[in-house]
Amino acid sequence: MMRLVIRKHAPRVLPGSLITLRRKCGKAACRCATGEPHESPALSYSVAGRTKMLTLTPEEVDEVAQAVACYRNAVNELEAEARVELDNLVARVQARRASKR
Repeated sequence: MMRLVIRKHAPRVLPGSLITLRRKCGKAACRCATGEPHESPALSYSVAGRTKMLTLTPEEVDEVAQAVACYRNAVNELEAEARVELDNLVARVQARRASKR
C-alpha cells in the first residue's frame, strides 16, 4: 500500500550539501558484509563549526536539492553584490586620498 505524504512546508533555502552516506550495518548475513554498503541520502550542514548530518527519505531529496541550490545562488549573488560595493568603496577612498596629495 502506498502512503500519501503531504508536506505542509517545503524548505525554500538550505545551507549545506547533499551527500550519500555509505555504511555497513554490522549484520554478518547482510549483503553489505561482503558487497555494496547501504546507501542513504543526507544533508550535511554546519552548526557552530560542527558538521551535522540529516538523513533524508528518497521523497525529500529533490526538494532539499532545490533548496540547497537556491541557497548557493543567493550566496553567490550576495557575494557578487558585496564585491561591487567593496570595489566602489575602495575606488572612492583612493580618489579621496589622491585628491589630498
